[in-house]
Amino acid sequence: MDFIDTHLHLIYRDRFGYGWTAGIPALATGDFTLTDYADLTQGEGIAGAVVMEAGVDDADYQDEARFASGLVGQHGLLGQIASCRPEDDQGFAAWLEECQHLNVRGFRRILHVMPDDLSQTATFRRNLRSIGAKGWVFDMCFLARQLPIAVELARACPDQALVLDHCGVPDMAGGSFTDWAGQITALAALPHVHCKLSGISAYCAPGTATVDALRPWVDHVIQSFGPGRIVWGGDWPVVNLGVGLKAWIAVSRSLISVLSASEQADIASQTARRVFKI
Repeated sequence: MDFIDTHLHLIYRDRFGYGWTAGIPALATGDFTLTDYADLTQGEGIAGAVVMEAGVDDADYQDEARFASGLVGQHGLLGQIASCRPEDDQGFAAWLEECQHLNVRGFRRILHVMPDDLSQTATFRRNLRSIGAKGWVFDMCFLARQLPIAVELARACPDQALVLDHCGVPDMAGGSFTDWAGQITALAALPHVHCKLSGISAYCAPGTATVDALRPWVDHVIQSFGPGRIVWGGDWPVVNLGVGLKAWIAVSRSLISVLSASEQADIASQTARRVFKI
């Protein structure tokens, strides 16, 4: 069972700014390149990857996508999920037009660090719908407390394929299961929403991200969305704040091993092929 990694971040500090990493010692220095990723995953069963925009400083987000496009085809890189600014009409249509030539499989606007009302504006939602009109998916990045906002956004854009990143960022360390689970159920009731199994080992208390600890949360995601609406992501190098990429691959295999072979294949790669048109 090989994985398609739909959430690979790359960090090239000589090219772009990554201000958000300054307060995170494990990520604050050094590069995390495509070659590094290829070396790390050799023999680990990664069939290909999609690079996810890495939250570069605002001035750099378009240049990041242009650079990433040039990497596609190397070391199994299949495309990219580029950054965008749906809240601003200025230049938005032109950016979508350019991205048709940049090996883009979808878009993301990191919303968990922005004001809660950003995605609630008419401008944001109109521009988001234009992404779907061109056949692209949009990754939603919300904290668990913001999931009601994600539900509102999804209901307002029923023709836009959406992927909820990191299982909705559950507060596993705090054990806040019930409210999160209810919102996951609400999102799963919307057929155009998918969920990304990624990132969650970093939300556990240090040293507690075992298969047994993660299983109730992952089982709820699987029961809610079904394997045909779940994609997998490594979230490297942010996964280093949790168990690390190799361990996350092994944990993921264990978590889905109870499913049928076809269901495992859906989560590992086949849903990603459909959703991101790989």
